[in-house]
Amino acid sequence: MDRVDQLLQDGAVLVPTLDCGYRNASDRMVILRCCGDEQFYLERVVFPFEMLSFSCPAAASVEVWTHGLGGPELVECLTAEDLLLMVPTPAVARDLPFGESPWLENG
Repeated sequence: MDRVDQLLQDGAVLVPTLDCGYRNASDRMVILRCCGDEQFYLERVVFPFEMLSFSCPAAASVEVWTHGLGGPELVECLTAEDLLLMVPTPAVARDLPFGESPWLENG
């Protein structure tokens, strides 16, 4: 784990957290639900092609839902580690041509 923060919950319990990101590559709106230890819960709407960044406990599970003809449909189940944002090292950032960002996807 490159970067670990602490999330204060219930007044005194410190839970290690990860910086995560999810990109909705579909053409439909989805709902991301993240459930973790110590009553951690996050639910966000992610629009098509939008990138959502969030912090959550390291042991959290992430579900991505959409709405189909028959009602809510589970699209995928992930762990927080699957969505871990990698911070580029100075060596990687240094080797990029001027004006390019290590966070943007080519395509």
